[in-house]
Amino acid sequence: MNTEMTGLDKIKALYSQEDCTCSPVAGHEGGRNRVYVCSRNGKKEYVLRVSDLGDRTEEDYLAETEFVHYLARNGAPVADVIPSVRGRLVEYTEEEGKPVYISLFEYAKGILLCDNGYRYREGVPLEEYFYNTGKTLGAIHRLSKAYRPEHKRGNYFDKYNREYIDSLIPDSYTELKQAVFRRLEAFRKLPVNTDDYGLVHFDFCDGNYHIDMDTGRITVFDFDNCVYCWYMFDLAHLWTHGVGWCRMEQDPGKRMAYMKHYFDTILEGYRSETEVSGEMLEQLQLFIDMTEIEFIVDEFECCAREGEEPDEEDIGYAAQCLIRDIPWVGMGIG
Repeated sequence: MNTEMTGLDKIKALYSQEDCTCSPVAGHEGGRNRVYVCSRNGKKEYVLRVSDLGDRTEEDYLAETEFVHYLARNGAPVADVIPSVRGRLVEYTEEEGKPVYISLFEYAKGILLCDNGYRYREGVPLEEYFYNTGKTLGAIHRLSKAYRPEHKRGNYFDKYNREYIDSLIPDSYTELKQAVFRRLEAFRKLPVNTDDYGLVHFDFCDGNYHIDMDTGRITVFDFDNCVYCWYMFDLAHLWTHGVGWCRMEQDPGKRMAYMKHYFDTILEGYRSETEVSGEMLEQLQLFIDMTEIEFIVDEFECCAREGEEPDEEDIGYAAQCLIRDIPWVGMGIG
């Protein structure tokens, strides 16, 4: 305990946070970092992230924080990164001979939707929330289209390629691997241009933004997975994460009608900031498949770190959607 506190005190000194109380955030499945909320006089002010997993380089972290800082400076609703006392967006140290990368971020105003029992602002229709998620994402993508970085993140196919997935997923999952490989071939045929492709959040969901319940304003954080990919991935991620709003509806026709209304409202907000082409929207199902592959790969990676295999309950349905070509995550099936 003393070693941890000594190390934490040294890290706090890098940001003149000695008078702050830094409380650890409980880890979650798949979590990559040690995260602390830094409070002063009882007020949450900053989030301290300590990254020691060892599978990313300093260039990766510099590219992420440079992007976040660019977005914040240009008015995007994101939690900005705070430079250290030495003016660095990423600090480096070592623990037990291992590299450790540290960054400090503003604490996003508001709360997680789940911490409010998945209830939105009292007396305000959910359509405002759907619209605002689209508008927030659109603002990020609009700025990404003009972004010219000094440090560059990797691209989608650095990880999502046949060789890596073949080595990650055991041969006992033959049908799943073949289903993923078919999608990878289709992804490689997608257009790569500045209107459709750029640096995306890659995990844009209600676990990675806070909502100000007084105003409805959304503030986004955790760009740890940002990567060069198609902007449609983030939109499809919203589609996939939106099924919870109507999952309990028994009538598949009503479920699909709800999802159409939900996604149309998101698109209305998104288009208030930037455009998305009809050609890309026609590929929504393919991008939903892309989000399913991201989820499955993440599950296998997390289990590999623990020396385990994924629980069938965790990946079973997503895998079957890919293997059996089940559209819309099954929302249209009775």
